[in-house]
Amino acid sequence: MTDVVHTRPALRGRSTRLAAAVFLLLTAVHLVAQLAGSGPLADRTQWFLMPALAAVLWCATAAPRPRLVRLVLVALAFSWVGDTLPDLFDGDAAFLAMVGGFLVAQVVYAVAFWPHRRDSVLRRPAVLAVYVLAAVVLVGLCLPGAGVLGVAVVVYALCLGTMAVLSTGVHRLAAIGGAVFLASDAMIALGAFTDWFAPPLDGFWVMLTYLAGQTLLVAGVLARR
Repeated sequence: MTDVVHTRPALRGRSTRLAAAVFLLLTAVHLVAQLAGSGPLADRTQWFLMPALAAVLWCATAAPRPRLVRLVLVALAFSWVGDTLPDLFDGDAAFLAMVGGFLVAQVVYAVAFWPHRRDSVLRRPAVLAVYVLAAVVLVGLCLPGAGVLGVAVVVYALCLGTMAVLSTGVHRLAAIGGAVFLASDAMIALGAFTDWFAPPLDGFWVMLTYLAGQTLLVAGVLARR
């Protein structure tokens, strides 16, 4: 019986390291593909990024997994929907499919982090004001070009900002992840709804910050435990 008890953590550790190695390899290939302008390779590797990150979280936690872990796994699943569903559509439909997947992911993240709100910046008005200002500025910049999607822009910004604020209550790593995730989605929104935001290699920077944000959120959840 003792051998079984000692074997399970060891097996979990090996599984976690394997899942992390797969995720890091996929991340490296994807980012290189973004830099090289290889659209097909970037698209294909993006399909597997969130499942690999979810596997890291799954392997690193023992059953029964707590509420926080279960909900973050659901958020990663909807992030995967946002990554893959747009490939089935073209134009505006693809953009809306992406936004829909990530909107649900942000809501699930916020629900997951809600029990830790007392440790968040909600109790630090000066820091909270920075997040509110960032969301207001983002909405203000995007609304003129959003047209009929104006309401969707406001709703998404509210959910995204709420997720970033509540992530500060989980762990410092999660707080950084939430802020970086906010920056990633801000770049997508500015690229979609403004004429002036067109940085070089924008796909690379969006994906770099997106993957860093998601990874730090998962790392923060694991550190919290």
